Amino acid sequence: MTTAMALDLSTVRNIGICAHIDAGKTTVTERILYYTGKSYKMGEVHEGTATMDFLEEEQQRGITIQSAATTCPWEKDGITYTVNLIDTPGHVDFTIEVERSMRVLDGAVAVFDGKEGVEAQSETVWRQAERYGVPRMCFINKMDKVGADFEFSFNSIKERLGANPIPLQIPIGAGNELEGLVDLLEMRAYYFDSGELGAVVTEKDIPEDMQEMAELWRHDMIERAAEIDDDLMEKFIEDEASITTDEVKAAIRKGTLDQTCTPVLTGAALRNIGVQRLLNAIIDFLPNPTEVPDVKGMDPKDDDVQMTRPSTKDAPFSALVFKVVSDTHGDLTYARIYSGTLAKGSRVLNPVNGRKENISRIYEMHAKDREAKDEVYAGQIVALIGLKNSVTGDTLCDTNDPIVLERMVFPEPVISMAIEPATQDDKKKLGEALTTLHREDPSFRSQYNEETGETIISGMGELHLEIVRNKLVRDMNINVNVGKPRVSYRETITGTAADVRGKFAKQSGGRGQYGDAVITVEPCTAAEAEADEIKVKDGVAFVDDISQGVIPREYIPSVAVGCRQAATSGILGGYPMVNVKVTLTYGSYHDVDSSQVAFEQAGALAFRQACTQAGLALLEPIMKVTILTPEEFFGTVSGDLASRRGQINESDLRGNVRVITADVPLSEMFGYTTVLRGMTQGRASSSMEPAEYRIMPPNLSKEVLAGS
Repeated sequence: MTTAMALDLSTVRNIGICAHIDAGKTTVTERILYYTGKSYKMGEVHEGTATMDFLEEEQQRGITIQSAATTCPWEKDGITYTVNLIDTPGHVDFTIEVERSMRVLDGAVAVFDGKEGVEAQSETVWRQAERYGVPRMCFINKMDKVGADFEFSFNSIKERLGANPIPLQIPIGAGNELEGLVDLLEMRAYYFDSGELGAVVTEKDIPEDMQEMAELWRHDMIERAAEIDDDLMEKFIEDEASITTDEVKAAIRKGTLDQTCTPVLTGAALRNIGVQRLLNAIIDFLPNPTEVPDVKGMDPKDDDVQMTRPSTKDAPFSALVFKVVSDTHGDLTYARIYSGTLAKGSRVLNPVNGRKENISRIYEMHAKDREAKDEVYAGQIVALIGLKNSVTGDTLCDTNDPIVLERMVFPEPVISMAIEPATQDDKKKLGEALTTLHREDPSFRSQYNEETGETIISGMGELHLEIVRNKLVRDMNINVNVGKPRVSYRETITGTAADVRGKFAKQSGGRGQYGDAVITVEPCTAAEAEADEIKVKDGVAFVDDISQGVIPREYIPSVAVGCRQAATSGILGGYPMVNVKVTLTYGSYHDVDSSQVAFEQAGALAFRQACTQAGLALLEPIMKVTILTPEEFFGTVSGDLASRRGQINESDLRGNVRVITADVPLSEMFGYTTVLRGMTQGRASSSMEPAEYRIMPPNLSKEVLAGS
């Protein structure tokens, strides 16, 4: 990519391909790479040769684990566009990969299975895109699959996602009969030559037997487009035939950028049908970096001062680190540049930790291959080498003009297991390896338990931890023994305890220690704290209600630190505490003996006593489980869910397949996939994602606490 091209941000698109597992998003990506000339051979997921699934683990399992970034050119109407593309995983255990990709994208293509329509993980991905305000378009894939139904899938986008889909294409045939597609904007039929890997596209008149249906869909498209634009609505009411294709396009583009509508395309990536038209639509309807709102941030010195940065090369430099990958030549730090210019060899500031970083090299990535760059600009997604102290979610910025960009939200792990190095030599290597893994994947945690001498690793699911273990053994050559997966429980309070004193006083000749804090604790969820604009850290919302200087200002943060430290180690069974609001109401100090350490201890003492008085309970993670089963096994499956303390929330019949959505405690779901296959002759499938933490029944919590 030349420097001149990089400057023209209108020709750049930063997009992600995201979907439910097995909807075909990696295959769509492989086709995009082939047609844009980035790869000369099409990789296949089922053969383990997909370019973007370059990890050995991905090739063996046929799933995407890491989001991979690549840059590819696409020519349309004589202009060469630069498409920065991120292929994200669909498996819920790797939801963090989707989360961090969404944060840096300007637009997304949601891929759906033409037979299944909107599935469970599709809803999760859609919500993530909504949270970060990412404009989307839909691609109904796998129209060559037996039972594929475009109209059903289109309606499921409307019903299950609450979206406003606008059809731009309809398929010609379905299943084995799929031949091509009808473009509703141009009212032309397009056929893709499978012998030429779909690279030869033939344009023809719409088949006669489809003319009437195409007219109906086109009318629907124009009507929906008119709802977005008032001028177009007037024209639509007076004379629909006078509306031009360009007017419809402009209205749909406006609606896509405003997120009031979602264009819908269709095809079959595996049979090379519809991918070039999808690329054209990405250029036509998804935003370039100048069309998204200015990136928001805050002043590093004062959280309350809001700041923004425009997407121009002349603005002060700012970028967000969204991924760190360990590499033989040093860590590769993936960053999205939001403003300004970054040159090789420059020095930048990480305002989150106050450290300065050197940018020794800059690369434009193509999966695992790379191209060196001397200078990069706002709107680009690049990999940097030379950074030592920056992790996912950190900001990089101009040393003279600091800003902290909005951080990402990382989910709490729900499952953990003990891990033990086999030899003393492995023990030395393990600590470093776990730090590296956490830098790469913020949803993975590890901690060393001083009392038991165990190292506990935690993650988002069984598959997540299995892949971490494989990385340690196979990629890092560390022999480890692992225990059985365990549920990551939490503790909370059930009531309120007012004005509980924690007093720490020690006198041992000379200067003593004196701290005295009086607190009130009450239940408070993170959402409630956010609504009251109270910051939550380590599960505790802390409110300073001290008046008339009964405790000097400099000791108040120490009380908060003490409370939070006590919360992380728990009271009932050593599990971290959540959903607790602490209000510091009173206290006292000593002119000579008071110190920050003394007030930390006072805070911790007060917190433990107050929580014990308020009443303690154990919380367990509840999973949202989605099961697809043939109707004949519905009774067996629902009975089994009931025996696992499951609660069925929804049960839809799609053809002869029953789709069950239920809330089930994670502790009851270990090995569920195997059991489900066994009771349905291998015909049912399931997926699950963390939903919430709920109070555990007292009899079961006693069992857990007895064993902890």
